[in-house]
Amino acid sequence: MSQAQVDVSEVHWLMDMFQTVDVGLVVLNCDYRIQVWNGFMENHSGLTPRQVRDRYLFDLFSEIDEDWLRRKCDPVILLKNRAFTIWEQRPYIFKFRNYRPITGSAEYMYQNSTIFPLSDARGKVTHLCFIIYDVTDVAVSRIELESMNGRLKQLTKTDFLTQLFNRGHWEENLMREFKRLKRYPHKSTLLMCDIDHFKRINDTYGHAAGDVVIQSIADAVRKNLRTTDIAGRYGGEEYAILLVDTPIEQAAILAERLRQSVESLTINYNDKALKVTLSLGLAEFNADMSEHRQWIEASDKGLYMSKANGRNQVTSYQPE
Repeated sequence: MSQAQVDVSEVHWLMDMFQTVDVGLVVLNCDYRIQVWNGFMENHSGLTPRQVRDRYLFDLFSEIDEDWLRRKCDPVILLKNRAFTIWEQRPYIFKFRNYRPITGSAEYMYQNSTIFPLSDARGKVTHLCFIIYDVTDVAVSRIELESMNGRLKQLTKTDFLTQLFNRGHWEENLMREFKRLKRYPHKSTLLMCDIDHFKRINDTYGHAAGDVVIQSIADAVRKNLRTTDIAGRYGGEEYAILLVDTPIEQAAILAERLRQSVESLTINYNDKALKVTLSLGLAEFNADMSEHRQWIEASDKGLYMSKANGRNQVTSYQPE
């Protein structure tokens, strides 16, 4: 085989690899007009090399942020350095649909890319070459893992039945607020409430009915919360609400509104209409308290006073 035939064969092989390689290869001139467009780009864009030849990149692909891409490419042209883009910073350069069955949940192809300069014989940069990598598998796996971690983190602080904060996470918030109040002179109030005669509901209708009642009261608590309030399920049928930057007089108004909304509530369970009431206790933060548990105990005393005085009422605890 002659040298000329060898050279032709090598060019043929290179062109074959260029068209079949599983990465996108794009060459632009310095005016951002497309000069080279390989098979990967054709397959994912639906545009042939002939259709894109000498076309202005940003006219063909309006989803590309022109200012951003020019800022990435300017140092490549001026300094002859490579530039890189990663999907964590920008999901893609070319918005191609994702067709991979394994990562079918992704709407589009996540991409990393490398941009490097192409120079003429005198060393002047005349073109830019883009290598586009499909990293959808990696991106989707990472996103799903982070989502699972986020859900797991949420589960560790949320009560499953009520979807309010669980006792541990709620109490952490209370401790933070207690420390803040010890340092700064603000007024915050703690509200504890308990479902009246809850054991009677369980004994009469069963624990499934009790769960429905607990969920319904949690919904009523949520509807009466302000954005700054922090509510949690403190015990079986007991709820705790931290009313931040709220003096006890204002907290009593909110507590009464919650009591009335529960009193007027009709809970349907197996074609039966259940009625329940709440007993509520309030305690304002007191600078004499040395730990947050004293605040809980004070609010509990208000709750027990409501129980002792006939239930279905709000009692504000006042230290002697």
